[in-house]
Amino acid sequence: MSTKNLYDKEAREKIKSLVEDIKTGILVTDMLSKPLSAVPMTTKQVDEHGAIWFLSRSDSEHNKNIEKDSDVQLLYSDNSDMEYISIYGEAFIETNREVLEDLYSKVDDAWFEDGKDDPKLTGIKVNPKEAYYWDTKSNKYVTLFKIGVAAMGGDDKDIGEKGKLKL
Repeated sequence: MSTKNLYDKEAREKIKSLVEDIKTGILVTDMLSKPLSAVPMTTKQVDEHGAIWFLSRSDSEHNKNIEKDSDVQLLYSDNSDMEYISIYGEAFIETNREVLEDLYSKVDDAWFEDGKDDPKLTGIKVNPKEAYYWDTKSNKYVTLFKIGVAAMGGDDKDIGEKGKLKL
């Protein structure tokens, strides 16, 4: 696996590409406590500045944790395409109704009793600071085949990229 570190615009583009492709990630908050507080979240949007957006309830544990400490970790994993990304960033709670309406969809009714008018509806905006990715560039069957060939022949096969993303 080759290493390709990316910076600024290229880093934001790589994050956007992987996050939008995988869609559901694990949001880790309260990182100084054990066990870590981790919850699955569906990405609503990656905006033009590279911020990653989610919807959440104001009374959720992760909202309360973000209010105490805004440092978060996002973990995305797609085993079928062998794509992975770990993102460290700073989270903010958003209550602007216009922003929340733009992020809201009918699917979100399952979590918000009064729909987009639910008084507990909030957004979480994560501004990535640094990330690390692993991307095979092939589907898992091609990658597994390359790994097998490399193991039998001792050759290093290029099975994808990994690298640090600095923003």
